[in-house]
Amino acid sequence: MTSLQRKIIHVDCDCFYAAVEMRDDPALRNLPLAIGGQGGRGVVATCNYQARAFGVHSAMPVSEARRLCPGLVMVPPDMNRYRMASREVMGILRELTDLVEPLSLDEAFLDVSEVTEHRGSATLMARFLRRKIRDQVGITVSAGVAPNKFLAKIASDWEKPDGLFVIRPGDVDAFVRQLPVNKLFGVGRVTAAKLADLGVSHCADLQKLTLAQLVERFGKHGARLYDMARGIDERPVVVSRIAKSVSVERTFSRDLPGKNACVSVLPSLVADLERRLKRKQADKPIHKLFIKIRYSDFSTHTLERMRDQRNLPEPEDFLPLLDELITREDRPVRLLGLGVRFRNDSAPVTQLRLFD
Repeated sequence: MTSLQRKIIHVDCDCFYAAVEMRDDPALRNLPLAIGGQGGRGVVATCNYQARAFGVHSAMPVSEARRLCPGLVMVPPDMNRYRMASREVMGILRELTDLVEPLSLDEAFLDVSEVTEHRGSATLMARFLRRKIRDQVGITVSAGVAPNKFLAKIASDWEKPDGLFVIRPGDVDAFVRQLPVNKLFGVGRVTAAKLADLGVSHCADLQKLTLAQLVERFGKHGARLYDMARGIDERPVVVSRIAKSVSVERTFSRDLPGKNACVSVLPSLVADLERRLKRKQADKPIHKLFIKIRYSDFSTHTLERMRDQRNLPEPEDFLPLLDELITREDRPVRLLGLGVRFRNDSAPVTQLRLFD
């Protein structure tokens, strides 16, 4: 084990593509819904839980899905909308910590070991994130909290959909012992059958095999099986991007009636932005200010401008952007966000070519 006990959260959006479609078209919420190809050879990308009750699942041919569920509603994927929702989700996660490792559009690991907000409790943080994503993005997520990535990912699937499951350090051994081996990463039907031939169905059985036995039978994956059977996973959360900006945004339970209302909430948004900048010790030079607006019809607009001052922005610094972006003063606003982009002084200065 590492000297510092890690606190890892795994966040996984519930039937993500289908959730975005149901959010944007409430008429779909109570229908069996699948996202995927429309042709005779198309496949299901994902489906909602009403469709899953009929046996429909991802990667299934559409023809078979329709046979299992004659009333299935098929919708073609809209990746632009899904990416937009994903950016909102990841933005909320990064407001809590920079140690975020996205695995795909709809899931990510967070290392919150050193986060002091929410009394330093990873469980309270996970509850906060789930509530904020539901309120601001309009979809549900499941979360798992555990001392490492392997267990956190299993935990997030334990109470799906819209659930939270916590594996505390003192509960790891008892939890892992009763875990079926087909829940382990990399254990598909072939590996599960080989383990069954050895009399292994749960991790308690797997713990009886030595490291040498597992490596002899399964190669490098045998060492991984040995660790997983004991709840061991030392992999860190890997942050693959450099923070280029910091932003905050707020989705309102009731649409703001127009521009004047947006101006009135600017001070509190700027205060949130300042707190986030100080918490992240973001002392990089601020290169631009930007603002984001989503109207009641879900149309989204952004605008950014260069900024020369080095001090933290004030509410009045964002007013010119707001004036330029809002062209109709009485148009209802669903979401208002603002932020800063940093200048990358370490980037090499090069002459851009006119032609490739």
